[in-house]
Amino acid sequence: MKADLSGFNIDAPRWDQGTFLGRVKHFFNITDPRTIFVPERELDWAKATVEKSRLGVMPPGTQVEQLLYAKKLYDSAFHPDTGEKMNVIGRMSFQVPGGMIITGFMLQFYRTMPAVIFWQWVNQSFNALVNYTNRNAACPTSVRQMALAYFTATTTAVATAVGMNMLTKRAPPLVGRWVPFAAVAAANCVNIPMMRQQELLQGISVKDRSHNEVGQSRRAAAVGITQVVISRITMAAPGMILLPIVMQRLEKLHFMKRVRVLHAPLQVMLCGCFLIFMVPVACGLFPQECELPASFLEPELRDTIKAKRPALRPSQEVAGPEAGSQGSHVEK
Repeated sequence: MKADLSGFNIDAPRWDQGTFLGRVKHFFNITDPRTIFVPERELDWAKATVEKSRLGVMPPGTQVEQLLYAKKLYDSAFHPDTGEKMNVIGRMSFQVPGGMIITGFMLQFYRTMPAVIFWQWVNQSFNALVNYTNRNAACPTSVRQMALAYFTATTTAVATAVGMNMLTKRAPPLVGRWVPFAAVAAANCVNIPMMRQQELLQGISVKDRSHNEVGQSRRAAAVGITQVVISRITMAAPGMILLPIVMQRLEKLHFMKRVRVLHAPLQVMLCGCFLIFMVPVACGLFPQECELPASFLEPELRDTIKAKRPALRPSQEVAGPEAGSQGSHVEK
């Protein structure tokens, strides 16, 4: 029996994006780390399949399962705004393997100053690449702005880690193990707004309930970027807060004292266990298109909405920032 694809919309969400569970399922799908091992020719097939489906020219015999698999590969490897293939390290599907390695080593090598500086630098370099890869194509960022964001975030992370290490020398050992998380959280609060400062300066596109573009809103951009910061910190928090407690107890075991060389690989593996769940959960915290009351927007945008729909009070109209307000694939 042939599948009826006449009413199939490949860009329609597979799960309800209005619910938290639906968003988590969506991001479990596109952040699947197995997709980073898919051959280039298969990714090219996925892109061609998605484009043909959009045009309604699918070859005979094409099944819905094939289209869904092609869309999964497409979403995991291609930029949603430009359609360009993203570098492997910057893809959201690389967040788990990349994050588990870096986080595991940050948590393991937190005692010596050179190790702290090195791993904070590595982490911020990784974050900068992810931010650049998933940047909002509608708000291009110059090389100078990217370099400034990278330098500022790296300096903030290193300064926080070094400063807190010095302050916690006489504190309980567990407090010192939490220093990397404090540094990562502080850097995220700097890196993301700096990397996306064009959105804060120029605003992002907002639309009314009828999907008519109203204008550019800096306030909506601030909301979107704040949500990204919260998502990024949430993504790292469980592993970087709970894992030090687990490791402190494990390291007291006689067996663990004899195999110290396995401490770092064990932390990397445990970080992966946390991240494989926390990446989609953190990305799903907020919808890609969030709704805001018109009364929250700039006065000129409220006037535009009121002029277009005089029968409605501004407080009754809702404007929603486009997905770019939170980054491509929801850079959370």
